[in-house]
Amino acid sequence: MIDLYASTTPNVMKVTLALCELDLEFRFLPINVWKGEQFTARFEALNPNAKVPVLVDRADAANPVTVFESVAILIYLAEKTGSLLPRSGSARYEAIEWAVWQAANLGPASGQLNHFLLYAPAGQDYALSRHLTELRRCYGVMERRLSRTPYLGGDEFSVADLACFPWVWSSSNRLRERFAFLDRDSPEAPGIAAWFERCASRAGVLRGIERHAQLTPLLATASPDDLDRIFGRGRYAYGP
Repeated sequence: MIDLYASTTPNVMKVTLALCELDLEFRFLPINVWKGEQFTARFEALNPNAKVPVLVDRADAANPVTVFESVAILIYLAEKTGSLLPRSGSARYEAIEWAVWQAANLGPASGQLNHFLLYAPAGQDYALSRHLTELRRCYGVMERRLSRTPYLGGDEFSVADLACFPWVWSSSNRLRERFAFLDRDSPEAPGIAAWFERCASRAGVLRGIERHAQLTPLLATASPDDLDRIFGRGRYAYGP
């Protein structure tokens, strides 16, 4: 059995999709990050960085394997099963490159834009413009790649696609009417549109989307102090 400590984030969705693609049995262990459950000593023993997702593989009950950071989890699952990642050569490192690119570029730009749109006080025009511009740049990088290859890692569906798909899916669902370039069907990005359709038509991805939808959004449970804590502001902020 695999335990997946989870919330409704795109990073958790990556792992959910991978588990469904690989037809691995797992269960969600929901963590209410809005109420600070990730900051308990029990959770920090699993992930000292106090974030979801965390995967605990109990296949060997005497020696369970714990992995945090979503891209590391994807690579672990790929190596466990021998799927979703070429075993050697340049194709392997292309897939890893694009998975890491998501964690270092696409994810942070998307997350920061989301924060400044939804949670920051008024008057943050520079920050909003900066992150919106960076996200637009990332979509340009993806489009150039996907105009040359069917998948981000190359010719085969891989951990790279699993890393990026949930972020494109989420941003398109929430923001495409406000920012046209985020529309997964944008005529300005035919490479992304075709790639998204290829990924979304996979049986494992469809099952993963359905499983992810079983998680309950818990933002409404957060108090103002809870929000200050998770965003590092108010009495939790460093400095004056």
